[in-house]
Amino acid sequence: MPLFNVYPLYNVTPVSGKGIYVYDEKGTEYLDLYGGHAVISIGHAHPEYVDAISEQVATLGFYSNAIQNPLQVELADRLEALSGCEGYELFLCNSGAEANENALKLASFKTDKKRVIAFSNGFHGRTSAAVAATDNKNIIAPINAQQAVTILPLNDIEGVKRELEKGDVCAVIVEFIQGVGGLDQGTAEFFETVDQLCKANNTFFIADEVQSGYGRSGKFFAFQHYNVTPDVISIAKGMGNGFPIGGILIHPIIEAKFGMLGTTFGGNHLACAAGLSVLNVIEKQDLMSNVNVMSEYFIKIAKTIPQIKNIKGKGLMLGLEFDFEVGELRKELIYNHHIFTGGASNKKLLRILPPLTIRKEHINMFFEALVEVLSEVEELEVEN
Repeated sequence: MPLFNVYPLYNVTPVSGKGIYVYDEKGTEYLDLYGGHAVISIGHAHPEYVDAISEQVATLGFYSNAIQNPLQVELADRLEALSGCEGYELFLCNSGAEANENALKLASFKTDKKRVIAFSNGFHGRTSAAVAATDNKNIIAPINAQQAVTILPLNDIEGVKRELEKGDVCAVIVEFIQGVGGLDQGTAEFFETVDQLCKANNTFFIADEVQSGYGRSGKFFAFQHYNVTPDVISIAKGMGNGFPIGGILIHPIIEAKFGMLGTTFGGNHLACAAGLSVLNVIEKQDLMSNVNVMSEYFIKIAKTIPQIKNIKGKGLMLGLEFDFEVGELRKELIYNHHIFTGGASNKKLLRILPPLTIRKEHINMFFEALVEVLSEVEELEVEN
């Protein structure tokens, strides 16, 4: 049976990983500066992570949410302590799209309204309401398009104010650092004013931290760079270091009700063991401090390369913007220098999303390869 052909694939077959490297079937070593879309937070095959999930699956991998699961409580407590989101409550699910779907559903339940405000170049997932709030018509089917969503430009405070005053908006959802959209960010004034407007208009302010959370921005959550208090925070990618897990943090003013949200696989024993090991490693290895040190080092070098026209993002959620499309550059880095990087809807942007364990020697390897590739590109342009 053939696979349903929806992904353009690079001709690379990773079969194992260790730390910041992956290895193909021939034993070729690749420097992973993309982490599978920012999923690999503590490095491939981290020994504490491997031990945690191995021991858990040998004991009890899964049972339903109809019974007590102390691992969920432990994960919630550890997450509260490390994130600083005191008083929030945790609902566990399986992915970022599911997290945002539940966030939007909760907002609609609690406000008794149905319209959503989202922003240009935003990406929130591929499920029904989440994809409708995503600014990409190519992935929105007619069944999704029936959702009531208004897409506004990022930083359009007046537009948000105008739409909220119509009285039918249940939620404003925003990435504090856009991922697929190309690392764009709103201003502090924008985020803080929108937060205030939401609170004045019975509207949920949803922080989509699926990609920017778990220390990637240099703080545990990207919204913590601003003076805002989200009603709901969605999380997923770096949460399980590759094991499927997601969730939403829900402000304590929002009261739960039986049956309001639900999931079969969400918060299972194995997922919780993976999630707990990630939090333990982040704390033990002080990875958030490492994020800030490595980010500063990366940006310092990037500023010395004249072909880089703009450096975007925060922490280890970074983008290098050029004045040409980077598709061929990425291929050169993968096939000739064995380095994984990422792309974006901005075709001139190279995305960097490495494991939070990255060191200076890895950054040096990347820039040495990048400079070499850029020199080759310039030589070809001169010849042509």
